[in-house]
Amino acid sequence: MRTLAFQMPDRGGGPTGPRIRVGRPSRRVRTLLMTLGVLAVLGMAFTMFAGFWTDWLWYRSVHYSSVFTTTLWTKIGLFFVFGLLMALAVGVNIWLAHRLRPPLSAMSMEQQSLDRYRMGIAPYKRWLLLAITSLVGLIAGASASSQWRTWLMWVNGVPFHQKDPQFHLDVSFYAFDLPWYRFLLGFGFAATILALIAAALTHYLYGGLRITSPGARATAAATGHLSVLLGVFVALKAVAYWLDRYGLAVKSSDFKATDNWTGLRYVDANAYLPAKTILFCIAVICALLFFATLWRRTWQLPVIGFGLMVLSAILIGGLYPAIVQKFQVQPNEQAKEAPYVQKNLKATREAYGIDGTKVSDYSGTSKTQDKATLRDDVDSTASIRILDPNIVSPTFQQLQQIRNYYAFPTNLDVDRYTKDGKVQDTVIGLRELNLNGIPKNNWINDHFRYTHGYGVVAAKGTAADPNGQPVFTESDLPSRGDLGTYEQQVYYGEKTTTYSIVGGPQKEIDYSDDSGEKTTSYRGKSGVNLANPINRAAYAVAFSEPQILYSGAIGEGSRILYNRTPKERVEAVAPWLTIDGDAYPAVVDGRIQWIVDAYTTTNGYPYASRTTLGDTTADSLTATNNSRAVVAQQNQVNYIRNSVKATVDAYTGEVKLYQWDTQDPVLKTWMKAFPGTVEPKSAISKSLLAHLRYPQDLFKVQRELLTRYHVTNPTTFLTGSEVWQVPDDPTNKSGNAVPPYYLSMKMPDQASQAFSLTTTFTPNGRDNLSAFMSVDAQADSSDYGKIRILKLPTSTTVDGPKQVQSQFNSEQDIAESIKLLKGGDSDIEYGNLLTVPLDGGLLYVEPVYVRGGGLKYPLLRKVLVSYGDKTAFEDTLDQALNKVFGAESSTTTPPDQGTTKPPTTGNPTVQQALDDAQKAFDAGQTALKKGDWKAYGEAQKDLEDALKRAEEAQSKAGKPAGGSGGGNKSSSSPSPSGSPSPSGSPGSG
Repeated sequence: MRTLAFQMPDRGGGPTGPRIRVGRPSRRVRTLLMTLGVLAVLGMAFTMFAGFWTDWLWYRSVHYSSVFTTTLWTKIGLFFVFGLLMALAVGVNIWLAHRLRPPLSAMSMEQQSLDRYRMGIAPYKRWLLLAITSLVGLIAGASASSQWRTWLMWVNGVPFHQKDPQFHLDVSFYAFDLPWYRFLLGFGFAATILALIAAALTHYLYGGLRITSPGARATAAATGHLSVLLGVFVALKAVAYWLDRYGLAVKSSDFKATDNWTGLRYVDANAYLPAKTILFCIAVICALLFFATLWRRTWQLPVIGFGLMVLSAILIGGLYPAIVQKFQVQPNEQAKEAPYVQKNLKATREAYGIDGTKVSDYSGTSKTQDKATLRDDVDSTASIRILDPNIVSPTFQQLQQIRNYYAFPTNLDVDRYTKDGKVQDTVIGLRELNLNGIPKNNWINDHFRYTHGYGVVAAKGTAADPNGQPVFTESDLPSRGDLGTYEQQVYYGEKTTTYSIVGGPQKEIDYSDDSGEKTTSYRGKSGVNLANPINRAAYAVAFSEPQILYSGAIGEGSRILYNRTPKERVEAVAPWLTIDGDAYPAVVDGRIQWIVDAYTTTNGYPYASRTTLGDTTADSLTATNNSRAVVAQQNQVNYIRNSVKATVDAYTGEVKLYQWDTQDPVLKTWMKAFPGTVEPKSAISKSLLAHLRYPQDLFKVQRELLTRYHVTNPTTFLTGSEVWQVPDDPTNKSGNAVPPYYLSMKMPDQASQAFSLTTTFTPNGRDNLSAFMSVDAQADSSDYGKIRILKLPTSTTVDGPKQVQSQFNSEQDIAESIKLLKGGDSDIEYGNLLTVPLDGGLLYVEPVYVRGGGLKYPLLRKVLVSYGDKTAFEDTLDQALNKVFGAESSTTTPPDQGTTKPPTTGNPTVQQALDDAQKAFDAGQTALKKGDWKAYGEAQKDLEDALKRAEEAQSKAGKPAGGSGGGNKSSSSPSPSGSPSPSGSPGSG
């Protein structure tokens, strides 16, 4: 009686020959080898356990353990289900092919050669079967586990309540269902092909298939078996043709109207769509013919059917659409494509949230003749920010670093704070930990003593003191000023990328003041407790740091803090979100909170053109600072919503996710998959709401789409006559796009100023201005998120940013002044070129910084202003505006420019050096007016020497020269730029 599986006797065989005894290792050697093997296995097992265990501990510490468990169990489930299915598909077909082998094989050279292989594998057949099925199962399971997002979106998907215009299916079918069906189809193809290959090889090995042997090339059993597998393959191809019909709605293609066109065009609807339906029917018939070989035992009809299917795919699926495109579409493209372009316009504008964009005509030239009135209008139209957060970080560093082990981010942030009932645009940064600046690097210092930064430093965005330094509203150490009392320790920040062990026997450096170093011990509940020896061992392995296991600095109460950057923490607890590139700090209810914007995305929105997040969010800032790049789960998307606002507490590391877009079906799907992880919008406090803003990366994506999708007429869209582009940043030579700027201003249809995010457009391939775009960025405003575009006439030209910058650089008086500012070893840095719509015209304002002399940090020296055909280059913004408009403001008090009297430093040596510097500066100004360049050069040398002495004295005292006190007080120590302003005044706007 025939036995199951591989227990059947093999054909062939013979005497195996005498056994040759091989010397065996001694018992001691065998014991040693076995011990080493066991230890190696245990080591690998513990390494894997350590990674798993530390991840679990971290998620539990941030109270998002459900994210870890849901993700883990989903991956495990997909791994085992699809791994087992693949193993069964391959294993069963190998077993079946072996079972269906002929009892006798033809006596031929081919079969005699195969007998050697049959005999060789005979003793190992079970193990070989297990190895093959295990291998394909592991590979398939690992591949399937990576589809956990696709599975969760399919099983938890909620409807969009919007239907596509072609098939009239809910958008959720394309966003949530179709990706899962495509995965299943791909898995089915892979399983069928592997099973077919495995079965064919087994049939060949055991004589079911013959290549050179006489007689039939295949036995009836082999023919039937392989025909069924080919029938399954063709049936899957039929399913693929059917799904391809729906895939046309989300298919990207090359189209001259736009890059990454998505959706059906005329040729798709009238050629590809019927072709896919016809091919589906042909494939179904062909599959039935393959299944019929179970009874007919011949491949004649299936082969003919398969050939016809291939020929049909070439003719119907390839040649026919090309004929339609050539002879129907191209001769009358606009008329044929217009209905499909209209669908694409509508879907794209909806998918990116730009369908509510208000486009208004704007003349670009001023209408008011009364310059005094126009000058007054400037103050009510915008609070012009002359402090560039992307330039002044080194200035904050020099004046407010206090200790070398503190540092500020490369790019500071703009926020709003209220003082005396008035909202003030504020440049803000945290004094974060900088391990490169600690006195001595070692394991204890790096991870136990120096563990956190300290305090907020903030300055008015609209003012600078007479020396070009920021007017600080929060400064010193500990920080004090307008922000009141708050928890100042910064354990979590953008620059905090290493782990710290806190709360144990080892005291931490808190901060230093005139009385010396202050120590502290972390009181928060953040991080993972290291009192447990298993936890210590796991982290010692996970961090490759054995000292964690035995160090005496770790004891009762010790906790390890890691994953400490805000974006990193939000991404970890919500791996289904795309994270905005710019997290920013705010003082909220007595705590420093990092605010992180997060997006839900999909690339399955029918008819909506795709965009590449990495490209559309790149600008001149991301080119020099990778930490500002978007953290994208999907780089190619055609739907995006700022659906989540997240906060990370700078002291406790607590992460909170708030539902911001309450209508977003993608967010609702993820909230269903991870219940309890996202708090309702109503949980956002008023004090937090005051600091929320419209995110930059979403704005950059929208502005890129609006370069084409601001038009709603399909004919205009097809001609490309109104295509815009985002101009390159004129303030540097990077060749990258200008970043958007936050600014409090009002558009022509607004009654008062609103915190806004703004940008400009130029015509494609040209430098003149074509449009100005702003979005209401104030989260507590009823107009939040409203996009306004001022479209300039195409019949006249208005200077764009690059032309204005070129005008600044080419005017002789300005060029001479800049040349003087660059004297010695000084460098010029242009700040953000701000654009403000004003009375039909456009006001451009650009701060100019000088970096030079003994202290290499930028100071605001001049302000460039342009309006119409007037340009000014003055020490202050008010002076420049007065010159451009030929009148002084009569309605507002000029911004606080700081005191002109040098403050007392409290250190006689420093004070004497600053007095000497002031004398040298005054001498240089006098020499400049007389044209005595020799005396001017000597004065500059004296100035540099005095500043160096001041810096050295302040460094010994623990505070940099020129430091500023809290509140509105600011230093007016002489400029270290090495060059005076051309007007002879040391002050600047």
